[in-house]
Amino acid sequence: MRVYFIFSVKDEFKNMYKGRENTLFNILKSIYNLSFDEIDYGYSLLRQITNPIKKEDLDRDIYVKLHRDYPYSKRGEVHYYNLLYKDEISRLIIKKTYIRLETEQKNSSFFNILKKYSENYFVCDFNKINYFYIN
Repeated sequence: MRVYFIFSVKDEFKNMYKGRENTLFNILKSIYNLSFDEIDYGYSLLRQITNPIKKEDLDRDIYVKLHRDYPYSKRGEVHYYNLLYKDEISRLIIKKTYIRLETEQKNSSFFNILKKYSENYFVCDFNKINYFYIN
């Protein structure tokens, strides 16, 4: 299973690390790997680099746009996309500082959905060392 963390990167950091996305990834990975004792420090760094995500608005908007689509469903705070003919099962959880996407394969339909909301969504797979902007 692939687990992606998606952050809304501030414009100044997106421009500063353009062409050097690996540096941005390494900063976010170091925050991800902080111990519980350093959580306040990590949260402070994350607030400097990323925009807050309007969780309620994004949650509602995705649900309203997709709730009639056959492969989509939502239970609690988890959005599901289940395209059997593409062998895709994806779960999306929206938080105020990041979006977590769990998928059984490398790609997800949620990427196409999320790219309509922001050009600054930076995707990180900390386990597989993969990162990219959704565009």
